[in-house]
Amino acid sequence: MKQLLLISSFFVLATTSAFCQQTTEIYVSDAANFNVPPWKILKFDENGQNPEVFIDTNLAWPQDILFFEEEGEVLISNFSSNQITKFDANTGAYIGAFATGILGPTRMKIGADSLLYVLQWNGTGKVKRYQLDGTFVDDFTSVGVPQSIGIDWDSLGNLYVSTYYGGFVQKFDTSGNDLGIFISDTDLQGPTNIWFDTNGDLLVLDYDGTSVKRFDSNGNFLGDFLTGLDNCEGVDFLPNGNILIGNGGTSSVKMFDSSGNYISDFIPSGSGNLINPNAVVIRENPNVSIPQEKEPLVKSFSLSQNYPNPFNPTTTINYELEITNYEFGKLSIFNILGEKVKSFALSEKKGSVVWNGTNELGNQVASGIYVYKLQVGNFEESRKMLLLK
Repeated sequence: MKQLLLISSFFVLATTSAFCQQTTEIYVSDAANFNVPPWKILKFDENGQNPEVFIDTNLAWPQDILFFEEEGEVLISNFSSNQITKFDANTGAYIGAFATGILGPTRMKIGADSLLYVLQWNGTGKVKRYQLDGTFVDDFTSVGVPQSIGIDWDSLGNLYVSTYYGGFVQKFDTSGNDLGIFISDTDLQGPTNIWFDTNGDLLVLDYDGTSVKRFDSNGNFLGDFLTGLDNCEGVDFLPNGNILIGNGGTSSVKMFDSSGNYISDFIPSGSGNLINPNAVVIRENPNVSIPQEKEPLVKSFSLSQNYPNPFNPTTTINYELEITNYEFGKLSIFNILGEKVKSFALSEKKGSVVWNGTNELGNQVASGIYVYKLQVGNFEESRKMLLLK
Protein backbone atom coordinates (compact mmCIF):
# COMPACT_ATOMS: atom_id res chain seq x y z
CA MET A 1 0.00 0.00 0.00
CA LYS A 2 2.51 2.51 -1.03
CA GLN A 3 0.27 4.97 -1.30
CA LEU A 4 -1.36 7.56 -3.02
CA LEU A 5 -0.81 11.26 -3.76
CA LEU A 6 -1.59 13.21 -6.93
CA ILE A 7 -0.20 16.75 -6.85
CA SER A 8 0.42 19.08 -9.75
CA SER A 9 0.87 22.80 -9.14
CA PHE A 10 3.54 25.42 -9.69
CA PHE A 11 4.40 29.09 -9.42
CA VAL A 12 6.71 31.21 -11.53
CA LEU A 13 8.07 33.95 -9.30
CA ALA A 14 10.83 36.51 -9.42
CA THR A 15 12.21 34.97 -6.23
CA THR A 16 13.48 31.44 -5.62
CA SER A 17 10.60 29.05 -4.89
CA ALA A 18 10.36 27.61 -1.38
CA PHE A 19 10.02 23.88 -0.87
CA CYS A 20 7.21 22.29 1.09
CA GLN A 21 7.62 21.99 4.84
CA GLN A 22 6.24 18.51 5.20
CA THR A 23 4.27 17.08 8.05
CA THR A 24 4.35 13.30 8.33
CA GLU A 25 1.12 11.76 9.56
CA ILE A 26 0.21 8.10 10.04
CA TYR A 27 -3.31 6.91 9.28
CA VAL A 28 -4.67 3.53 10.35
CA SER A 29 -8.01 1.99 9.40
CA ASP A 30 -9.39 0.16 12.41
CA ALA A 31 -11.48 -2.84 11.32
CA ALA A 32 -12.42 -3.29 14.99
CA ASN A 33 -14.42 -6.53 15.30
CA PHE A 34 -14.52 -7.01 11.52
CA ASN A 35 -18.22 -6.90 10.63
CA VAL A 36 -19.05 -5.38 14.02
CA PRO A 37 -18.14 -1.76 14.90
CA PRO A 38 -16.74 0.50 16.29
CA TRP A 39 -14.97 1.30 13.00
CA LYS A 40 -12.73 4.31 12.62
CA ILE A 41 -9.80 5.91 10.85
CA LEU A 42 -7.14 7.01 13.32
CA LYS A 43 -4.47 9.64 12.79
CA PHE A 44 -1.10 9.68 14.57
CA ASP A 45 1.85 12.07 14.40
CA GLU A 46 5.23 11.23 12.85
CA ASN A 47 6.31 9.51 16.08
CA GLY A 48 3.22 7.34 16.33
CA GLN A 49 1.86 9.47 19.15
CA ASN A 50 -1.03 11.89 19.80
CA PRO A 51 -3.78 9.69 18.35
CA GLU A 52 -7.03 11.24 17.25
CA VAL A 53 -10.12 9.93 15.52
CA PHE A 54 -10.03 11.26 11.97
CA ILE A 55 -13.17 9.54 10.63
CA ASP A 56 -15.81 7.54 12.48
CA THR A 57 -18.93 7.98 10.33
CA ASN A 58 -20.05 6.50 7.01
CA LEU A 59 -17.74 3.52 7.48
CA ALA A 60 -18.55 -0.17 7.17
CA TRP A 61 -15.60 -2.45 7.97
CA PRO A 62 -13.04 -0.03 6.51
CA GLN A 63 -10.18 -1.46 4.50
CA ASP A 64 -7.79 0.76 2.53
CA ILE A 65 -6.99 4.49 2.66
CA LEU A 66 -5.96 6.54 -0.37
CA PHE A 67 -5.28 10.30 -0.38
CA PHE A 68 -5.84 12.56 -3.40
CA GLU A 69 -3.92 15.61 -2.24
CA GLU A 70 -4.65 17.80 -5.24
CA GLU A 71 -8.39 17.33 -4.79
CA GLY A 72 -8.16 17.54 -1.00
CA GLU A 73 -9.93 14.19 -0.67
CA VAL A 74 -9.31 10.77 0.83
CA LEU A 75 -10.93 7.50 -0.24
CA ILE A 76 -11.89 4.65 2.09
CA SER A 77 -12.87 1.21 0.80
CA ASN A 78 -15.72 -0.30 2.85
CA PHE A 79 -16.07 -4.05 2.85
CA SER A 80 -19.60 -4.32 4.24
CA SER A 81 -21.30 -1.56 2.24
CA ASN A 82 -19.72 -2.55 -1.11
CA GLN A 83 -18.56 0.97 -1.83
CA ILE A 84 -15.66 3.39 -1.73
CA THR A 85 -16.50 6.54 0.20
CA LYS A 86 -14.95 9.98 -0.13
CA PHE A 87 -13.99 12.36 2.70
CA ASP A 88 -12.29 15.71 3.12
CA ALA A 89 -8.56 14.99 3.40
CA ASN A 90 -7.99 17.62 6.07
CA THR A 91 -11.12 17.52 8.22
CA GLY A 92 -12.38 13.97 7.67
CA ALA A 93 -15.85 15.28 6.80
CA TYR A 94 -17.95 12.96 4.65
CA ILE A 95 -18.35 14.05 1.02
CA GLY A 96 -20.15 11.16 -0.66
CA ALA A 97 -19.74 7.90 -2.54
CA PHE A 98 -16.82 7.55 -4.96
CA ALA A 99 -17.83 4.16 -6.38
CA THR A 100 -20.54 1.63 -5.53
CA GLY A 101 -21.48 -1.92 -6.43
CA ILE A 102 -18.06 -3.38 -5.60
CA LEU A 103 -18.54 -6.67 -3.82
CA GLY A 104 -16.37 -6.41 -0.73
CA PRO A 105 -13.74 -3.87 -1.85
CA THR A 106 -10.38 -4.32 -0.12
CA ARG A 107 -7.15 -2.81 -1.52
CA MET A 108 -6.94 0.22 -3.79
CA LYS A 109 -3.86 1.28 -5.73
CA ILE A 110 -3.16 3.67 -8.59
CA GLY A 111 -1.46 2.03 -11.56
CA ALA A 112 1.07 3.40 -14.03
CA ASP A 113 -1.86 4.15 -16.36
CA SER A 114 -3.18 6.63 -13.72
CA LEU A 115 -6.27 4.47 -13.14
CA LEU A 116 -7.44 3.24 -9.76
CA TYR A 117 -7.27 -0.56 -9.35
CA VAL A 118 -9.68 -2.02 -6.79
CA LEU A 119 -9.73 -5.57 -5.41
CA GLN A 120 -12.94 -7.45 -4.60
CA TRP A 121 -13.26 -10.04 -1.86
CA ASN A 122 -16.59 -11.35 -3.17
CA GLY A 123 -18.40 -11.63 -6.49
CA THR A 124 -16.34 -12.40 -9.56
CA GLY A 125 -13.12 -11.45 -7.81
CA LYS A 126 -11.94 -9.55 -10.89
CA VAL A 127 -9.83 -6.43 -10.42
CA LYS A 128 -11.87 -3.34 -11.24
CA ARG A 129 -10.46 -0.12 -12.72
CA TYR A 130 -11.77 3.40 -12.25
CA GLN A 131 -10.85 6.84 -13.43
CA LEU A 132 -9.78 9.09 -10.59
CA ASP A 133 -13.16 10.81 -10.58
CA GLY A 134 -14.90 7.50 -9.82
CA THR A 135 -15.98 6.65 -13.38
CA PHE A 136 -15.94 2.89 -13.91
CA VAL A 137 -13.55 1.72 -16.66
CA ASP A 138 -13.61 -2.08 -16.73
CA ASP A 139 -13.04 -5.41 -15.06
CA PHE A 140 -9.34 -5.55 -15.83
CA THR A 141 -8.35 -9.14 -15.13
CA SER A 142 -9.45 -12.02 -17.32
CA VAL A 143 -10.20 -14.24 -14.31
CA GLY A 144 -11.16 -13.53 -10.74
CA VAL A 145 -9.11 -14.07 -7.61
CA PRO A 146 -11.46 -14.96 -4.72
CA GLN A 147 -10.95 -13.11 -1.42
CA SER A 148 -8.31 -10.90 -3.03
CA ILE A 149 -6.49 -8.72 -0.52
CA GLY A 150 -3.02 -7.70 -1.85
CA ILE A 151 -1.91 -6.00 -5.07
CA ASP A 152 1.32 -4.81 -6.69
CA TRP A 153 3.20 -4.67 -10.01
CA ASP A 154 6.67 -5.88 -10.95
CA SER A 155 9.15 -3.73 -12.90
CA LEU A 156 7.73 -5.03 -16.20
CA GLY A 157 4.20 -3.96 -15.33
CA ASN A 158 2.82 -7.42 -14.61
CA LEU A 159 0.10 -7.42 -11.97
CA TYR A 160 0.04 -9.66 -8.87
CA VAL A 161 -2.95 -10.31 -6.62
CA SER A 162 -2.98 -12.30 -3.38
CA THR A 163 -5.91 -14.27 -1.99
CA TYR A 164 -6.27 -14.79 1.76
CA TYR A 165 -8.35 -17.97 1.94
CA GLY A 166 -6.86 -19.35 -1.25
CA GLY A 167 -3.40 -18.81 0.16
CA PHE A 168 -1.74 -18.03 -3.18
CA VAL A 169 -0.62 -15.14 -5.39
CA GLN A 170 -1.93 -14.90 -8.97
CA LYS A 171 -0.01 -13.22 -11.81
CA PHE A 172 -1.45 -11.24 -14.75
CA ASP A 173 0.23 -9.58 -17.70
CA THR A 174 0.02 -5.86 -18.55
CA SER A 175 -3.31 -6.40 -20.31
CA GLY A 176 -4.87 -8.33 -17.45
CA ASN A 177 -4.48 -11.77 -19.01
CA ASP A 178 -4.06 -14.61 -16.54
CA LEU A 179 -0.51 -15.99 -16.28
CA GLY A 180 -1.32 -18.54 -13.58
CA ILE A 181 -0.41 -19.00 -9.93
CA PHE A 182 2.87 -17.27 -9.08
CA ILE A 183 3.14 -18.47 -5.47
CA SER A 184 1.27 -21.58 -4.36
CA ASP A 185 -0.53 -22.27 -1.10
CA THR A 186 2.25 -24.59 0.04
CA ASP A 187 4.36 -21.57 1.07
CA LEU A 188 1.63 -19.31 2.47
CA GLN A 189 -1.04 -19.67 5.14
CA GLY A 190 -3.05 -16.47 4.62
CA PRO A 191 -1.40 -13.73 2.54
CA THR A 192 -2.59 -10.13 2.78
CA ASN A 193 -0.50 -7.19 1.53
CA ILE A 194 2.26 -7.71 -1.02
CA TRP A 195 5.01 -5.51 -2.45
CA PHE A 196 8.07 -5.73 -4.67
CA ASP A 197 11.42 -4.49 -3.39
CA THR A 198 14.15 -2.88 -5.49
CA ASN A 199 15.77 -6.29 -6.08
CA GLY A 200 12.65 -7.60 -7.77
CA ASP A 201 11.74 -9.90 -4.87
CA LEU A 202 8.11 -10.14 -3.79
CA LEU A 203 7.41 -9.65 -0.07
CA VAL A 204 4.19 -11.13 1.31
CA LEU A 205 2.51 -10.45 4.66
CA ASP A 206 1.33 -13.85 5.88
CA TYR A 207 -1.59 -13.08 8.21
CA ASP A 208 -1.75 -16.56 9.71
CA GLY A 209 1.94 -17.28 9.30
CA THR A 210 3.42 -14.75 11.78
CA SER A 211 5.93 -13.38 9.25
CA VAL A 212 6.66 -11.51 6.05
CA LYS A 213 7.96 -13.96 3.48
CA ARG A 214 10.32 -13.27 0.58
CA PHE A 215 10.06 -14.80 -2.91
CA ASP A 216 12.31 -14.26 -5.91
CA SER A 217 11.20 -13.04 -9.34
CA ASN A 218 10.26 -16.61 -10.31
CA GLY A 219 8.12 -17.19 -7.24
CA ASN A 220 10.65 -19.34 -5.39
CA PHE A 221 10.52 -19.09 -1.59
CA LEU A 222 13.70 -17.50 -0.21
CA GLY A 223 12.83 -17.39 3.49
CA ASP A 224 11.30 -15.15 6.12
CA PHE A 225 12.11 -11.47 5.65
CA LEU A 226 10.91 -10.59 9.16
CA THR A 227 9.16 -12.43 11.96
CA GLY A 228 7.35 -11.83 15.24
CA LEU A 229 3.98 -10.86 13.77
CA ASP A 230 0.50 -11.94 14.70
CA ASN A 231 -2.34 -11.29 12.22
CA CYS A 232 -0.36 -8.82 10.11
CA GLU A 233 -2.14 -6.55 7.66
CA GLY A 234 -1.34 -3.05 6.42
CA VAL A 235 2.13 -1.86 5.44
CA ASP A 236 3.83 1.37 4.45
CA PHE A 237 7.34 2.83 4.36
CA LEU A 238 8.84 5.79 6.21
CA PRO A 239 11.16 8.18 4.34
CA ASN A 240 14.18 6.65 6.12
CA GLY A 241 13.30 3.19 4.81
CA ASN A 242 11.78 1.82 8.00
CA ILE A 243 8.68 -0.33 7.57
CA LEU A 244 5.40 0.01 9.48
CA ILE A 245 3.18 -3.09 9.69
CA GLY A 246 -0.21 -3.44 11.36
CA ASN A 247 -0.30 -6.25 13.90
CA GLY A 248 -3.85 -7.24 14.75
CA GLY A 249 -2.87 -9.76 17.40
CA THR A 250 -1.56 -6.99 19.65
CA SER A 251 -3.68 -4.06 18.35
CA SER A 252 -0.49 -2.22 17.43
CA VAL A 253 1.69 -1.07 14.53
CA LYS A 254 5.22 -2.43 14.58
CA MET A 255 8.30 -0.81 13.05
CA PHE A 256 11.15 -2.69 11.35
CA ASP A 257 14.24 -1.43 9.59
CA SER A 258 14.79 -1.97 5.87
CA SER A 259 16.61 -5.25 6.60
CA GLY A 260 13.65 -6.66 8.53
CA ASN A 261 15.00 -6.12 12.04
CA TYR A 262 12.42 -5.23 14.70
CA ILE A 263 12.80 -1.73 16.13
CA SER A 264 9.76 -1.01 18.28
CA ASP A 265 6.00 -0.92 18.56
CA PHE A 266 5.68 2.38 16.68
CA ILE A 267 2.01 2.65 17.66
CA PRO A 268 1.65 0.87 21.01
CA SER A 269 -1.06 -1.65 21.74
CA GLY A 270 -4.49 -0.04 21.98
CA SER A 271 -3.28 3.51 21.38
CA GLY A 272 -6.25 5.65 20.39
CA ASN A 273 -8.41 2.63 21.28
CA LEU A 274 -7.02 0.82 18.24
CA ILE A 275 -8.45 -2.70 18.00
CA ASN A 276 -7.58 -4.24 14.65
CA PRO A 277 -5.31 -2.33 12.24
CA ASN A 278 -6.07 -2.95 8.58
CA ALA A 279 -4.48 -0.31 6.35
CA VAL A 280 -1.42 1.64 7.52
CA VAL A 281 -0.78 4.74 5.43
CA ILE A 282 1.99 7.32 5.78
CA ARG A 283 0.91 10.74 4.54
CA GLU A 284 3.47 13.38 3.70
CA ASN A 285 1.15 16.32 4.22
CA PRO A 286 2.84 19.39 2.72
CA ASN A 287 2.31 22.78 4.32
CA VAL A 288 3.49 24.97 1.48
CA SER A 289 5.32 28.14 2.43
CA ILE A 290 5.61 30.51 -0.51
CA PRO A 291 7.47 33.83 -0.47
CA GLN A 292 5.47 37.00 -1.01
CA GLU A 293 4.48 36.96 -4.63
CA LYS A 294 6.01 39.57 -6.88
CA GLU A 295 5.06 40.49 -10.39
CA PRO A 296 5.03 37.38 -12.57
CA LEU A 297 7.81 37.19 -15.07
CA VAL A 298 7.29 36.26 -18.67
CA LYS A 299 8.08 32.58 -18.95
CA SER A 300 10.95 31.78 -21.26
CA PHE A 301 10.34 28.03 -21.23
CA SER A 302 7.70 25.38 -20.67
CA LEU A 303 7.74 22.36 -18.38
CA SER A 304 5.16 19.61 -18.86
CA GLN A 305 3.65 17.32 -16.26
CA ASN A 306 5.54 14.05 -16.25
CA TYR A 307 3.90 11.03 -17.84
CA PRO A 308 2.88 8.59 -16.59
CA ASN A 309 2.07 9.96 -13.15
CA PRO A 310 2.06 8.10 -10.81
CA PHE A 311 4.79 5.94 -12.30
CA ASN A 312 6.87 2.81 -11.82
CA PRO A 313 9.61 2.38 -12.81
CA THR A 314 10.21 5.23 -15.31
CA THR A 315 8.60 8.52 -16.27
CA THR A 316 9.17 11.11 -18.99
CA ILE A 317 9.40 14.88 -18.49
CA ASN A 318 9.06 17.10 -21.55
CA TYR A 319 10.46 20.64 -21.66
CA GLU A 320 10.94 23.48 -24.11
CA LEU A 321 13.41 26.35 -23.76
CA GLU A 322 12.54 29.46 -25.74
CA ILE A 323 15.85 31.27 -25.24
CA THR A 324 19.19 31.27 -26.94
CA ASN A 325 21.35 30.18 -24.02
CA TYR A 326 19.44 26.95 -23.52
CA GLU A 327 22.68 25.09 -23.01
CA PHE A 328 22.72 26.44 -19.46
CA GLY A 329 19.39 24.85 -18.59
CA LYS A 330 19.16 22.22 -15.87
CA LEU A 331 16.44 19.90 -14.61
CA SER A 332 16.80 18.70 -11.03
CA ILE A 333 14.80 16.23 -8.98
CA PHE A 334 14.30 16.69 -5.22
CA ASN A 335 12.64 14.62 -2.54
CA ILE A 336 9.92 16.12 -0.37
CA LEU A 337 12.53 17.25 2.16
CA GLY A 338 14.16 19.46 -0.50
CA GLU A 339 17.21 17.20 -0.86
CA LYS A 340 18.55 16.89 -4.39
CA VAL A 341 18.21 13.38 -5.78
CA LYS A 342 19.43 13.79 -9.34
CA SER A 343 20.21 16.47 -11.95
CA PHE A 344 20.13 16.48 -15.73
CA ALA A 345 22.00 18.99 -17.91
CA LEU A 346 19.82 20.10 -20.82
CA SER A 347 21.67 20.06 -24.12
CA GLU A 348 18.70 20.59 -26.43
CA LYS A 349 16.33 23.50 -26.81
CA LYS A 350 13.37 21.14 -26.82
CA GLY A 351 13.39 17.61 -25.54
CA SER A 352 12.61 15.05 -22.85
CA VAL A 353 14.20 13.71 -19.70
CA VAL A 354 13.51 10.12 -18.67
CA TRP A 355 13.91 9.36 -14.97
CA ASN A 356 14.12 5.76 -13.80
CA GLY A 357 13.71 6.41 -10.09
CA THR A 358 17.42 6.36 -9.20
CA ASN A 359 19.71 8.86 -7.52
CA GLU A 360 23.11 10.12 -8.71
CA LEU A 361 24.72 6.87 -7.52
CA GLY A 362 22.32 4.76 -9.53
CA ASN A 363 20.49 3.48 -6.45
CA GLN A 364 16.72 3.14 -6.46
CA VAL A 365 14.94 5.74 -4.34
CA ALA A 366 11.90 5.13 -2.15
CA SER A 367 8.29 5.56 -3.18
CA GLY A 368 6.83 8.99 -2.55
CA ILE A 369 6.40 12.52 -3.84
CA TYR A 370 9.26 14.12 -5.76
CA VAL A 371 9.65 17.64 -7.11
CA TYR A 372 11.27 18.26 -10.49
CA LYS A 373 12.51 21.77 -11.21
CA LEU A 374 13.58 23.36 -14.47
CA GLN A 375 16.12 26.17 -14.05
CA VAL A 376 17.37 28.60 -16.68
CA GLY A 377 19.28 31.58 -15.36
CA ASN A 378 17.03 33.30 -12.83
CA PHE A 379 13.93 31.55 -14.10
CA GLU A 380 12.57 28.33 -12.67
CA GLU A 381 9.44 26.21 -12.70
CA SER A 382 8.56 23.21 -10.56
CA ARG A 383 6.08 20.37 -10.67
CA LYS A 384 5.45 17.33 -8.53
CA MET A 385 5.26 13.65 -9.33
CA LEU A 386 4.58 10.41 -7.51
CA LEU A 387 6.80 7.33 -7.63
CA LEU A 388 4.87 4.17 -6.71
CA LYS A 389 6.39 0.76 -6.10
